Amino acid sequence: MNEFDDIRPYFDSEVSTVLARLSNNSEFIDILLSIKYPRLHRWLPWLIRPIISYTLRLAFSKIKKVSDLHKAMRVSFGKLLIETDSFLTISGLEKLERKKPYLYISNHRDIAMDPAFLNVALIDDGRDTVRIAIGDNLLKKEFVSDLARVNKSFVVKRSVQGRREKLTALTKLSRYIRYSLIEDKSSVWIAQREGRAKNGLDRTEPALLKMLNLSKEKSQTFGAALSELNIVPVSISYEFDPLDIDKSMELAEKYKTGSYEKNEDEDFFSIYKGIVGRKGAVHIAFGDPLKIDFMSADEAALSIDQQIIRNYKPHATNLLAYHKLHKSNDITKEMAAKLQCDWTKITDEFNKRIEALDPVCQKIILEMYANPILQNIDKKK
Repeated sequence: MNEFDDIRPYFDSEVSTVLARLSNNSEFIDILLSIKYPRLHRWLPWLIRPIISYTLRLAFSKIKKVSDLHKAMRVSFGKLLIETDSFLTISGLEKLERKKPYLYISNHRDIAMDPAFLNVALIDDGRDTVRIAIGDNLLKKEFVSDLARVNKSFVVKRSVQGRREKLTALTKLSRYIRYSLIEDKSSVWIAQREGRAKNGLDRTEPALLKMLNLSKEKSQTFGAALSELNIVPVSISYEFDPLDIDKSMELAEKYKTGSYEKNEDEDFFSIYKGIVGRKGAVHIAFGDPLKIDFMSADEAALSIDQQIIRNYKPHATNLLAYHKLHKSNDITKEMAAKLQCDWTKITDEFNKRIEALDPVCQKIILEMYANPILQNIDKKK
């Protein structure tokens, strides 16, 4: 495993050391303080820091391996769903073999919550959790890297410069994913594209599938090498996106100026906001393992897209946004008739969410929620 030491998740034997390091990391403690106790962090940080550090050490002392961490996280996750009036439903998992490792490729809405909800579904069904692909652009701080890698995340080196260096990094990543699935029998999650689909359109990057096959044997065909990874397309849908307004402002700035500059801690606060924000109804739909002997990455990407779009469960917010932009039709009326929800409550909440925004951001958010419906209708034509 020495080949993968710079990108792999932490082993069970490293968990105690990593958690001890986190409990004494001043930057991590200050971030927690600024989130949970902003006034104390501003006026009396010297007083509260030791208390936070002690609290972390006490909580971490009970965690000796990754599975202990995931059990603790599952308990906290359940409480968080209740506090934020959110809930999770699942479909399709019963079709997958329990002991078989899969490469779950999903659409991408939230940095932390997409794989977290997937893990909850697996834990609650008595299955092992996944190893999670995460870009090194999100791991610039040591404590963020520790938090991710102790949670079974492995590093995708996106910041590498130079054509040869990039190819070397991608080949190692490909070998690690193939090693995890075939030799270590561990399932893996990776998003269908680099970065979240902020506009709500789900498209698999063929480059992702080409990367996966950088580690194939020379004698293998493209399709055979991809087939042995046991790819399962996964659709994740959120009734409410806690970061929808933030995403709309980012996209509006890009439209206006051509670029958007993140502040130093923006990614971490986005992760936190995505975790604690209200999501309402969330659905994860597990698709069917890919079985076709694909001739190209484009062909495989199209097959993944078809499953993700077909299995995407629409929410009332999606249909409300679609109606505002395109008006209802027979297909959307049929979708709406199948939903059992409080339409009045959701309509009021959705309207209040966007009414104070400027027209550009309003349109972006409406498109963000409506596009999953639009792409579903386009696939049916």
